[in-house]
Amino acid sequence: MVVLSKPAIEQFSYIRNSKPPSTLMFPQIPLVDLSKPDSKHQIIKACEEFGFFKVINHGVPLEFISRLEAEATKFFSLPLSEKEKTGQPQPYGYGNKRIGPNGDVGWVEYLLLTTNQDSNMLRFLSGENPESFRFALNNYMTAVKKMACDLLEMMADGLKIQPRNVLSKLLMDEQSDSVFRLNHYPPCPDAHALNGNSNVIGFGEHTDPQIISVLRSNNTSGLQISLRDGSWISVPPDQFSFFINVGDSLQVMTNGRFKSVKHRVLTNSVKSRLSMIYFGGPPLSEKIAPLPSLMGGGQSLYKEFTWFEYKKSAYSSRLADNRLMHFERIAAS
Repeated sequence: MVVLSKPAIEQFSYIRNSKPPSTLMFPQIPLVDLSKPDSKHQIIKACEEFGFFKVINHGVPLEFISRLEAEATKFFSLPLSEKEKTGQPQPYGYGNKRIGPNGDVGWVEYLLLTTNQDSNMLRFLSGENPESFRFALNNYMTAVKKMACDLLEMMADGLKIQPRNVLSKLLMDEQSDSVFRLNHYPPCPDAHALNGNSNVIGFGEHTDPQIISVLRSNNTSGLQISLRDGSWISVPPDQFSFFINVGDSLQVMTNGRFKSVKHRVLTNSVKSRLSMIYFGGPPLSEKIAPLPSLMGGGQSLYKEFTWFEYKKSAYSSRLADNRLMHFERIAAS
């Protein structure tokens, strides 16, 4: 657990709590049952309206989920000096409070890993049994990657894109630049004492730059998504389901038909939150542009760019920046 003194907490951002509107005004988080034959149509609607949805009957064994959560909990329970020994070439490895190199901070500690097959994930892992962590991670990653690819092929079917693996093949490529992140948000009991009716930001508002994100968290609240009107709604926790985010790259490839969702995490004053996120990304050299079959004879809303170019731009910006703005085409006046 990360232990911070009271003066240190003042560097973090706060969200003032307001009285929530009637629950009847809250839209329901889209729910997709992958065992249903019409699930692809539900996925398309959710990606167009929210850029976000929850999946059940996902096929990932609960044993894989609980095993990795247990290993991650043990890791984050280690002394800070031990966790800091865990590292890969930057920006990978263990991090504490600082999110990226551009001044963003959050009430979070994390482990960021590359999933490229040529890398040796967790080779510097500390702890009593690093092999057990590696085994749990590999099982979980294999199952979640398959689910992500299945979802992308269902999206292709729903959009009538051929071939149906046009999106999933980018994740299956041996050079796929996908990453995996474990986020631990310790309880933050001092937030209310210091700032009254406020929440400390665990992870600031942002969109994910990759194609698709697959999130699983323990049964602790904190995740919020932004609606089209700019309002924020809380996502009820569900430790047995997965939550799917449309990423910036998928927004571009669908020429804006799908929207990457802005989201954030608030701290909990009592319970720890542990989240595990797979970010499915293309190879660095892959060109990202609207798919011709989705153009409909219209104009591309985005300039073509490589994933390397966009990743470099995204990681040199602040979390809340509109990263796609620099790649939008300006309509002729």
